[in-house]
Amino acid sequence: MSLRLKDKVSIITGGASGIGEATTRIFSDEGSKVVIADLDTDKGKILQDEINLNNGNAIFIKINVANEKEWDQLVDEVIKKWGKIDILVNNAGLSGAKGRAVVEETTLSNWNDVFAVNSTAIMLGTRVVIPHMRNVGGGSIINVSSIFGIVGSPGGAAYHASKGAARTFSKGAAVQYGKDNIRVNSIHPGFTDTPMTLDIHSQKEIRDYRLNMTPLGRLGLPEDIAYGILYLASDESSWVTGTELIVDGGETAW
Repeated sequence: MSLRLKDKVSIITGGASGIGEATTRIFSDEGSKVVIADLDTDKGKILQDEINLNNGNAIFIKINVANEKEWDQLVDEVIKKWGKIDILVNNAGLSGAKGRAVVEETTLSNWNDVFAVNSTAIMLGTRVVIPHMRNVGGGSIINVSSIFGIVGSPGGAAYHASKGAARTFSKGAAVQYGKDNIRVNSIHPGFTDTPMTLDIHSQKEIRDYRLNMTPLGRLGLPEDIAYGILYLASDESSWVTGTELIVDGGETAW
């Protein structure tokens, strides 16, 4: 069987749970060495050990993705261990009460907190890996945005704006670094069952509303998004950059 990411080195932020965990597992199955970059030490180490017991090659590195110095330290550690970086998945995200408030109820502090994780962290991660990708002749950066980085909804001022920023930043970086064979794309999940959405998807009224909005008749699974990320990370998408991949069960087709 041909492994789609054989011998690649990948960093996946928020890699210990939800979409990040699914991506970590699939990348490992496809032959990549994986860096599980997450704040959750317990989940990260459990996943690392499980992958390595199953003949994978994973390391967990704790990181606050909004911290510039911690990005530098993470990349230094990866280069010392594996000598290169081929793929970066900027998946770590923040929503909850801070991100879902409407404009009049959004505080500056909450706005800044959401942007720090959903937007600024993407810039920090992208910036620090570019020289290393250039050194190996290219790479792929996938930024996890949202359908709410493209369309609006009744709530979520900070979340919408930060995910929209991730989308447009991806386009700018794609243009700037295409000459280095560094591809940058965004992926836009629809309503997906993850730990981050558990609080709202456990409310029957909201869940039913979102199900009714989805032509394919079910909410997304983390694996649905992870397989889209895999495509953008693999050489199969070698002529794809500066675009957005929507994986939403048809929600935005209405």
